[in-house]
Amino acid sequence: MALMYGKDKDADYEIDNTSHPGFCSFFSKLPPKSPESGTIRLFDRGEYFSVHGPDALYVAQHVYCTNTVIKYLGPGGRNGLPSVTLSANNAKTFLRDALTAKQLKVEIWVPETGQGKKATWFKIDKEASPGNLQAVEDLFVHSRSGRWRQSESEVHWLGVAFADTSVRELGVSDFIDNDSFSNTESLIIQLAVKEAIIPTGTASGTTERDHDLTKLKDVLERCGVVFTERKPSEFTAKSIGDDLVRLLNPSSIPSSSSVDAAMTICRLSLPVAPSSLGALVSYLSLLSDTSNHGMYTIRTHDLSQFMRLDASALRALNLTEAPGNVGSNKNTTLFGLLNKCKTAQGSRLLGSWLKQPLVNLHEIRKRQDLVQIFVDDANTRRTLQDDCLKLMPDMNRLCKRFLKKVASLEDVVRVYQAVVKLEDLISTLEGVANENEEHGALLAECYITKFKEFDISLSKYAEMVQQTLDLDELEHHRFVIKPDYDEDLQRLADKLGGIRDGLDDEHRAAGRDIGLDLDKKLHLENSPTHGYCFRDWKTVKGSKYMEIVTIKSGVFFTTSKLKNLATEYQETTEAYTRIQRSLVSHVVEIASTYTPVLEEWNGLLAHLDVIVAFAHVAVNAPEAYVKPEVLEKGSGSLVLKDARHPCLEVQDDISFIPNDVEMIKDESEFQIITGPNMGGKSTYIRQVGVIALLAQTGSFVPCSEARVPIFDSVLCRVGAGDSQLRGVSTFMAEMLETAGILRSATKDSLVIIDELGRGTSTYDGFGLAWAISEHIASQIHAFCMFATHFHELTALDQQIPHVKNLHVVAHVSTSDDIRKERDITLLYKVEPGVCDQSFGIHVAELANFPENVVKLAKRKADELEDFNTASTEAEEQFAPEIIEEGTNLIQQVLQEWSSSQGSDGDVNMSDEDEDDSDTQLSELRQCMEKYKSRLEANPWVRHVLQSLG
Repeated sequence: MALMYGKDKDADYEIDNTSHPGFCSFFSKLPPKSPESGTIRLFDRGEYFSVHGPDALYVAQHVYCTNTVIKYLGPGGRNGLPSVTLSANNAKTFLRDALTAKQLKVEIWVPETGQGKKATWFKIDKEASPGNLQAVEDLFVHSRSGRWRQSESEVHWLGVAFADTSVRELGVSDFIDNDSFSNTESLIIQLAVKEAIIPTGTASGTTERDHDLTKLKDVLERCGVVFTERKPSEFTAKSIGDDLVRLLNPSSIPSSSSVDAAMTICRLSLPVAPSSLGALVSYLSLLSDTSNHGMYTIRTHDLSQFMRLDASALRALNLTEAPGNVGSNKNTTLFGLLNKCKTAQGSRLLGSWLKQPLVNLHEIRKRQDLVQIFVDDANTRRTLQDDCLKLMPDMNRLCKRFLKKVASLEDVVRVYQAVVKLEDLISTLEGVANENEEHGALLAECYITKFKEFDISLSKYAEMVQQTLDLDELEHHRFVIKPDYDEDLQRLADKLGGIRDGLDDEHRAAGRDIGLDLDKKLHLENSPTHGYCFRDWKTVKGSKYMEIVTIKSGVFFTTSKLKNLATEYQETTEAYTRIQRSLVSHVVEIASTYTPVLEEWNGLLAHLDVIVAFAHVAVNAPEAYVKPEVLEKGSGSLVLKDARHPCLEVQDDISFIPNDVEMIKDESEFQIITGPNMGGKSTYIRQVGVIALLAQTGSFVPCSEARVPIFDSVLCRVGAGDSQLRGVSTFMAEMLETAGILRSATKDSLVIIDELGRGTSTYDGFGLAWAISEHIASQIHAFCMFATHFHELTALDQQIPHVKNLHVVAHVSTSDDIRKERDITLLYKVEPGVCDQSFGIHVAELANFPENVVKLAKRKADELEDFNTASTEAEEQFAPEIIEEGTNLIQQVLQEWSSSQGSDGDVNMSDEDEDDSDTQLSELRQCMEKYKSRLEANPWVRHVLQSLG
């Protein structure tokens, strides 16, 4: 994958020099704009736009974030007219931002009739304001749906190109991102990027751009992506049109011209991605391999078509194997649990689906209906898995071997065997389709019709293999061409047969002559060194027998006739092999012409494999999964009955306790979960995220009943580690992840937060947890599950009506002995209400802490609890105005007593007159006596004096 900013790209555009004086004169005569008008003037110059004067400075700072893009028109160098150019696409993006986010007015000027590129005089063509967009409605028709912040310093244009060489596919994407690069992180997750190339430094060398590049690297590292830095000069789109003409399959290009090829990648108004694509093609050296020419396809990737996931969500939901844990129990990850695929291509597609959950309700329900068919029909499911899919090879790998001209007859046979099985696959699916008309229509649409087309297309392939290959030899694992396929090959085969008959005759004649048993004594062997010869355990006497060599295994000898036959056999065999090799090359070349069909067939096989795997998992779970009711985005609530975590319930020696989940929009969409350590809070909130992801992937879910709205993203903050090499502490990592959530979440997002704020002091942590919770609940209105040990946070439900408190239940009993120890039983059930205590020390006991450490912890906890309880009781017992009155009264008494001790208000004591302390104490008593009646009248003061004894 290649990433590039789009901020400096338009510096390539230059205004014609000959037009400078005239335009500068024209511009100076334009009516001035008042500072408060907030108007931007753009001048349409055909392929690009220009802005001038103060507008140029504004665009340089807020679009490019650098002044290096400013050019000065006219004489005088920097005293000339400041000017900045914008490509058509960037100009449209800037105008949308100016009219909506910046609340500016816009004027678009076009050249006077007949002036062309050297225009010096312009006229107003369009005017628009935030409240009147009719003149520029076309700017908003194709605007992207990605979310972005309306702050100048937070908006970034990113152009991304990606390549999958295994399937020979190129992709491009342009989008706006915030300063946390949240959309970039989602794209990396969706595409399962392994390596990225990025430009070193910046073209402008600005500190801000370097800072952004550092943050981009942090995102790549967080996602486990290796990144390679390349010179910024490599990120150019100058030759990408010609490169694509050579790389792309003609069917993916509207015309053979390089201009049309370049337009292919810009057909969705992508201003920056072509530069990234140019760098990627160069980095992968795609053009140097002629097998790539005419074989690649290209597509655009739209982030809004899939649920957005971040790196934290991957970890929290256990989607895939964490680095370093390869080889662990496969059921610990969602991919490992669901991967009941029988083909390699199916496993790859499953991994892609899990990272790209759908947001299209129609496509989600289509997948669900397909899964339902195979859930209901166990026999068909088993037949497809064991008798059909299990025998299908990885077509992608075979096609790559064909195109690189390294394929063998064995590869040709493997494809042939799959083609033969295609007929059984079709008949199996048709058997299901015939039993149910509704199922039949869906299976025909998704599989049967296409499989039949492949069967017709590949029938010629099967005929070619049957006519050319000796299929009888396959039983001996020999892959050869039939002799009768070629006249010369047949002639040599017949000759070899005659030679072998002569060898046998000579063998029998020698046996009769020597008097040896042919099977036990005299052996005819084809030696790698000497060719055909006889072998016996002793030297054979006779003038016609010539000894060749004597070794441990016996004496090798020959005759003149045998020697001639052996030489003739070797020469004929070599000739046969040469012809065979040329014919094999021809057959493989013919087979390689079927690669487009094989690749398309491969994709459909993978799709069927994943659907059948979903059905297999749904039926064979400890408790069967159910088909969730998926609702339109923003139109429903999340309701799960007997929800379970799919990975935990299959672990050994675990009896999973299910829980209900009910998040009603505008009633209980924000839920705070409290409870003891190890009580199941984390499992409860994470399983909701897993179930939502499964539902939008098209899978059934581990519940007895489920109703799930479409979420545009699942965002998680469930624990972060520090990175000492990058100078990022645990708490900083936690804050970075949370900041990403606050910037990315919408009302249609599912936010999962576990133990936020524990990386700093209690007070700071609670303050942050409260502020973040209140912001999500009151400003974003996202579905949110917030697990915490800050029990004070549960008071948020008193301020925001749609905040609800839940707690995991723990049964606490007290023993009868003198110590009255608590016996705690974790029930792993979630119920409404608040848990007002933690059980951290109990967990320490379970971890076999030393007894004296546990006792000390309990004593200190009790002391702190008593102190807080006393303080809280005092605050609750007295009204605030009484406490304030008492505080002022005590302060007045102390001030009067202090003033009597010295002019500076300090108590003056020396080593010589320490007895003055009695005098000072007496004066304090006098002051107290003076205010006695007022002090005794205040209840709070009496409480304080009593507590002091």
